[in-house]
Amino acid sequence: MVFVNRLECGGALLPDTKQNVFEVCGVLESYGIVLDAYWKNLLYISEKEFLVIFPFFKYFNGKFTPAKLASHLTHKRINYEFAEYCAKTMLWHGGGGLDAYLESPEFLERAESAIQAKFKGNFGMKVLHRSFPEFLLEWVRQACLYSLLGQFWRVMSPLFLNLAEAYKQGKIETITDVVDYIRNGLVEAASIPITYSVNINDQTFEIIPESVGLTFLADAGIPYVEAIFLRSLPFMGTVSYNAQIQKISPAPEDFSYGALFADPLMTGAAGIPPTLLMQDMDTYLPADLRKQYLSGLRGEEDLRVQICIGFQKSMCCVTTAAIQGLAPYPLSTLVVEERRANRVYLEGWLERLKGSCVDSFLASRFECQY
Repeated sequence: MVFVNRLECGGALLPDTKQNVFEVCGVLESYGIVLDAYWKNLLYISEKEFLVIFPFFKYFNGKFTPAKLASHLTHKRINYEFAEYCAKTMLWHGGGGLDAYLESPEFLERAESAIQAKFKGNFGMKVLHRSFPEFLLEWVRQACLYSLLGQFWRVMSPLFLNLAEAYKQGKIETITDVVDYIRNGLVEAASIPITYSVNINDQTFEIIPESVGLTFLADAGIPYVEAIFLRSLPFMGTVSYNAQIQKISPAPEDFSYGALFADPLMTGAAGIPPTLLMQDMDTYLPADLRKQYLSGLRGEEDLRVQICIGFQKSMCCVTTAAIQGLAPYPLSTLVVEERRANRVYLEGWLERLKGSCVDSFLASRFECQY
């Protein structure tokens, strides 16, 4: 009940301390820069590499140079693989209006038109498509998720960067300020339409037209929180995928491998997808926050683990903003019936967040503000 009481009293999942505010704003500044690169590449792949079966140069955003190739091969670059990992995770888990649309007759018709135009005159691909009709359709579905996630991050990137700037200007002083800023940004962008089209031989094909009615918060934001913050996918090499051993639940709704559940020590290990994100954020970490992280007992060896912990703190603020924004009624309401409805809603979240990093944050003392 600590969780419910804290939110009902105007608090957040993360305790309100100057250290937490400093850390969250610094981490979100780095994250915002990284997301700016991620969303641009996801949209580039979905629009310019549409149905390219072997997209060898998809991470170059159409600007290939020998110098970029050298940086790519020596890993002195943004790890776009993590962005793809998130998009594929969302595709696998589904959710929102897009999930239903991708199985609809309208989508099948629109996707088929684009496929036929893309491979017009390509006998081999047409034979492949007739033999395995779901193969290319699944590629189109994946491209839809790339576009959706790219459009979602296109909004979140400047939101986080503007938050960091507001903190530097002294406009953000508490964790409540952080949560309010993010919540207001989510609400403001809630109804932005999600659409997707590709250009093939100078002809535009609308894969997701505006008439489908997909919007930023309901069909991108909420599925993102569910798939990336909560469920995600078990990291290969850490859990056996052998179905007979049953180390992984057969029910995706039972998955708890998301950002709020990740073990920071494991996340900092090679081969674990979020480590790629921590590496990218390391590159753009604010100097004052980097200095603090490096002052720890293990210094550089512990840097990515510290970034992961800071990232989890920041995602607790994002989750709080989402919880507040999606509540049936304002959490500060004094109407008994509305408070009861809110309590049922919050208890549902409490169940979802059991075992996550939120547990350690909830252990901190919090005094009701009302």
